[in-house]
Amino acid sequence: MTPTQLSSDIEVVNPNHPRGPIRHVVFDFDGTISLIREGWQQIMIPMMVEILLDQKSGESEEEIETLVRTFVTDLTGKQTIYQMIRLAEEIEKRGGKPLDPLEYKYEYLNRLGERIKDRRADLESGRAQPVDWVVPGSFDLLDALQTREVKIYLASGTDEKFVFEEAEMLKVTRYFDGIYGAQDDYKKFSKKMVIERILRENEVPGQSLLTFGDGYVEIENTHEVGGLAVGVATNEAERKGIDAWKRERLIKAHADVIIPDFRETEVLIPYLFGDNNSE
Repeated sequence: MTPTQLSSDIEVVNPNHPRGPIRHVVFDFDGTISLIREGWQQIMIPMMVEILLDQKSGESEEEIETLVRTFVTDLTGKQTIYQMIRLAEEIEKRGGKPLDPLEYKYEYLNRLGERIKDRRADLESGRAQPVDWVVPGSFDLLDALQTREVKIYLASGTDEKFVFEEAEMLKVTRYFDGIYGAQDDYKKFSKKMVIERILRENEVPGQSLLTFGDGYVEIENTHEVGGLAVGVATNEAERKGIDAWKRERLIKAHADVIIPDFRETEVLIPYLFGDNNSE
């Protein structure tokens, strides 16, 4: 199918996607609503490269970085622990004795915490406003969805306690009927489990589900149940325009629609809900 432009910012990848009977909406958090953790890859990837170079495998730093960047990318959207499990596997392949993947996760979170502590402090003190650290148009979109009287959920690969804390800082908690995040016992949570639970408990088909996300996982999971998947390909650093890498990845995951942010909510929501038959 050939993508078409609904507007300057809204790309319809799959014009045959379901429209209209939406009752439940799932959001990813980081990169989809919150920008507090923008740049997390710049913490995780160097940390892993550092650890793998210590294995003295004879590989160049460039080779290691390419490897790490690839698997971190492939696992983006899943719980952070999966990236750390893969790191442990790569250490073993090189003859090393890895720590428990949770130890690597805690080290990463400590380093990330240093990067984002000023952002969090600014929000907590009022020096920064929530609108400064959300994807542009987020509040307009959430308000529009509340007006539609749908149930809205957060499902994040970030640890649940941090999702709750940062959702409070951004003053978005009030919009959500459920907030779900990663657990130390990673087998107890996945975005797929959240989606399946929503459909099962509400006894509704997948076509009633709308998902917004910037990660491969939530888009693919939504596609699998027949829901409507909107890929949010935000350029997080610039806060404007499409991130080409995200766009390509989201299309591969079967996103039905691609947007850079939520600035065109007034066009996007009527289209997704099937208010008219126009493209």
